[in-house]
Amino acid sequence: MLASGPMEPEVPTERGGPAGDPAGMRAAMAAYIASLHRAYLDAIVGLTPGDRARLPLLRAGRFTVAAVGARNLHVVGTTDALPAPAGPEVVIDGREGDLEWVVRFFDPVVLPALGMLDDTSPGSGERIRGLLGLSTIVYHLTVPPGGGLTAHHAQHAGTGLAHTHAAAVRDYDALTHLLPRQERLVAEMRAAELSDLGAATLLLARAIAPGDDQLAGWDLSTTPPEQSRRRLLAVSREPR
Repeated sequence: MLASGPMEPEVPTERGGPAGDPAGMRAAMAAYIASLHRAYLDAIVGLTPGDRARLPLLRAGRFTVAAVGARNLHVVGTTDALPAPAGPEVVIDGREGDLEWVVRFFDPVVLPALGMLDDTSPGSGERIRGLLGLSTIVYHLTVPPGGGLTAHHAQHAGTGLAHTHAAAVRDYDALTHLLPRQERLVAEMRAAELSDLGAATLLLARAIAPGDDQLAGWDLSTTPPEQSRRRLLAVSREPR
C-alpha cells in the first residue's frame, strides 16, 4: 500500500479532547490530520503515477495545515510560505507516505480577530483564510462542535478529498486539451477552484464560454466551484 505507517493513536471523540487540556487538544488534532492524509493516500493507490503526481497534495511537497479554532474547527491546507511561528503559536511536524506537512495552531489567543468572527454564516471560509492571509489553498475542511476528531471521520474526509481532487485533475486536463487557445484562463480557473473561490471560478468559466446561458444565470455567491467546472466541461464537449 502507498500509505503505510505506525498505528495511529486513539483520538478523543469530542472536538479537541478534554476541556482544559491544550496539549491533548493539539495531539488530537495532529492525529486527525495524519489519519486524513493516510486516507487520502489510500484512496489514490489505483491512480496512475502521472495522475497521482498532479494531485494538489502530492504536487505541493511540504505544506502547512492551519488548525483554526473558532466556533467551528477549520482545517486548512496551504502551500503558502509562512513566517516562523511567534509568541504562543505551537507547531507539530507530520509525515505520511509521500506527504510531509507542519500543523500550525491558531485560536483567539494566537490570533485575537478569531474571537470576533462568526464562522457559521455564508462566506466564513473565505473570511477565515483572509484572517490568516492565505492565498493558495489545497483544502479547507470544517468540523462542527461535537463533530468529533475521530479516525473514522478523518477517513471519510480524506477519501472524499482525494476523490474530489482526482476528479478536478481529470476535468481540467480535459479542458486544457479541448480549449488550447484558452489554456491560461483554464489554468486560472483551476487555481480559483483549488482555493475554493466559487465566484472567481464561475466568472472565469463565463469568460471561457461567454455564450452559455446556464453559466450566465448562476448566482456568484452560491454556485460551488465544481458546478462551474462541470458545466464548462459539458459545454466544451458539445459539437461546434
